[in-house]
Amino acid sequence: MSPPIMRSMKVFYWLMGILVVGTFVPSVLYLLLYAVTGEPACAQRARTLWNVSRVFTLLAFNILVWGHVVVGLWTIWFR
Repeated sequence: MSPPIMRSMKVFYWLMGILVVGTFVPSVLYLLLYAVTGEPACAQRARTLWNVSRVFTLLAFNILVWGHVVVGLWTIWFR
């Protein structure tokens, strides 16, 4: 059985994966709509969703790295 902190990290991985994919896929669809129709609103929405997707990805990476650092230090100090 894995420790509770690792179970919560698994929940975090799933949540961030859903957020990243949930913003990346629509940005690709709007980019395709822009390529087909030439509508500037589609380009703006694709750009916005792409930026949100990048923010979620960088946030996930930051929390991933620092979360593992904190868990490692916690294990060293309190076990």
